[in-house]
Amino acid sequence: MIPIAKACLDGNEKKYLAQCVDTEWISSAGKFVDEFEKLNSSFYDTKYAVAVSNGTVALHLALLALGIKEGDEVIVPDFTFAATANAVLYIGAKPVLCDVKADSWNIDIDKCKNLLSDKTKAIIPVHVYGQACDMDEIMTFAKENNLFVIEDCAEAHGAEYKGKRIGSIGDIGCFSFFGNKIITTGEGGICTTNSQELNDRMRVLRDHGMNKSKRYWHDEVGYNYRMTNMQAAIGVAQMENVDTILKKRNEIEALYNSILGKSEHIILRKEDKDKVNWLYSFMIKDADLEMITKIQEELKSEGIDSRSFFFPLHKMPPYKDLKKSNLDNSISISARGLSLPTYNQLELTTVEHIANTVLSILENKI
Repeated sequence: MIPIAKACLDGNEKKYLAQCVDTEWISSAGKFVDEFEKLNSSFYDTKYAVAVSNGTVALHLALLALGIKEGDEVIVPDFTFAATANAVLYIGAKPVLCDVKADSWNIDIDKCKNLLSDKTKAIIPVHVYGQACDMDEIMTFAKENNLFVIEDCAEAHGAEYKGKRIGSIGDIGCFSFFGNKIITTGEGGICTTNSQELNDRMRVLRDHGMNKSKRYWHDEVGYNYRMTNMQAAIGVAQMENVDTILKKRNEIEALYNSILGKSEHIILRKEDKDKVNWLYSFMIKDADLEMITKIQEELKSEGIDSRSFFFPLHKMPPYKDLKKSNLDNSISISARGLSLPTYNQLELTTVEHIANTVLSILENKI
């Protein structure tokens, strides 16, 4: 079976992990945590980076640091992984669901405007499937309405917007390093920011709320959201190869596009030249979830894994009663989307085989 994703661990991962074991620095203190934070702040061109245990807690930590509280409202896209909304719910605030654009699949600011209330405190644009949101439009909207901006960058390591790395534009950028992400630490995440105040606040909250100058003295209730030295060791090795990883993924995407883009049955995403390729994703004209499922079954019978798109948040029980805009695009995109294997060990001849298999299945289905 050709998997949908696979971690690329062909650098110094084993070497650095062995150093952790040999030195017995395996928990949340150690040189690799500091180095990983510095590598990320440098790569994303931010003053600070705070390593955490996963991408979901990165979002939660960002909301806490910005002072979002119970009863506040936070605008999130309806088409995203559930963690984006869950982090808002963790603090008792209310996610407000906004539709996405039909061509980019990213949050539609024009539809956000009708969702504003005196309780709206922040917006979380998600750079979904590796493509940056229109951050000029988002930042203008946020400034006009006195909103914080938390960038959800979980699927977009290395993507840029007008020459700026995503994660460096809003108040805080939140990244995930889960095993299927472009850069991985197994589990892990990071918060990037240019604010010293937010950096300091996140570091205290990340470490149980402990006073930084008075060990074991807690000024408030905090969280154990720390990344281990072993996770960071893998991350350092990953960041050493980040440019090579991104280049290969772009080659994979270009080949998929060149083959699948010729089909009248396939809708390719309107792409920005500075996007990155997390999972190669496209839509099928006139498809629905039943057809997508059947296509996945046929691909599986050919030894090819695939993934349908995220369900719209508002369709699922925890989120069905949330305040929302018209969500037609989110519904349509979700029902027609399919993602194909994307990882660095994937040979280009295999990419070609996968794409041609998809075309063959579509010719028989449509």
